[in-house]
Amino acid sequence: MDHLKAIALAATYRGGAYIRDRLNRVREIRHKGEIDLVTEVDLGSEKRIIEVIRTHFPNHAILSEEGGASGGVSDYQWIIDPLDGTTNFAHGLPTCCVSIALTKGEQPLIGMIWCPFTDEFFSAVRGQGAFLNGRRLSVSVIDQIRDSLLVTGFPYNVKAIMETVMARFTRCLAASQGVRRLGSAALDLSYVAAGRFEAFWEENLHPWDVAAGQLIVTEAGGRVTDFNNQPFKPEMKSILATNGRLHDEMTNLLALKETE
Repeated sequence: MDHLKAIALAATYRGGAYIRDRLNRVREIRHKGEIDLVTEVDLGSEKRIIEVIRTHFPNHAILSEEGGASGGVSDYQWIIDPLDGTTNFAHGLPTCCVSIALTKGEQPLIGMIWCPFTDEFFSAVRGQGAFLNGRRLSVSVIDQIRDSLLVTGFPYNVKAIMETVMARFTRCLAASQGVRRLGSAALDLSYVAAGRFEAFWEENLHPWDVAAGQLIVTEAGGRVTDFNNQPFKPEMKSILATNGRLHDEMTNLLALKETE
């Protein structure tokens, strides 16, 4: 495990360092979807991350945002978002990060998220707790929705499901102290783990958006499910991460009736 962790650290730092040097220097922006962007920096970060992993673990499987899945004979799989928050980055906003997870079978083992612009490094190893720059993390102790600060994101197909997205947003905004929208699911999850937010919800994400953050939240004492309160798996279409104390209330807020 120590060797796996060391390589995960090296890969995360290499991708993040590449990103850090290129803010406000994006030359090429392409559209994967109407509002889903990719830049040459995403691709460059991903290339460098995979190079580190392949050098040490050539038989491990990899699932990355830009490159997709590449096979391996090992049960280990690396799940990589080389630049989470691409739209922010493309507009010169430094709210973005590198996110890398390692799983074995369906079991998450390692999660690492680094924002190179704030130099905040969130990490977790299964069964060993969650940390921010070496300091152990714990979710918040707030147990009332009215005292909570929430965070959410809007999926890339938000225009097609605007009514349900906004219905959930309105419910949570009315019940809480406030709702924020940062544009990086990996950082949203990290901030729940750090006790900055009490809950995060979003739908239609991908495994690379949430695999590392899911482990960091649970290792910090939080709870992660889908909107229906089922144990979370990265391939699920919705995610709810909380400090645990507000989880049942949040599932009630997110449960919309068919007529809504």
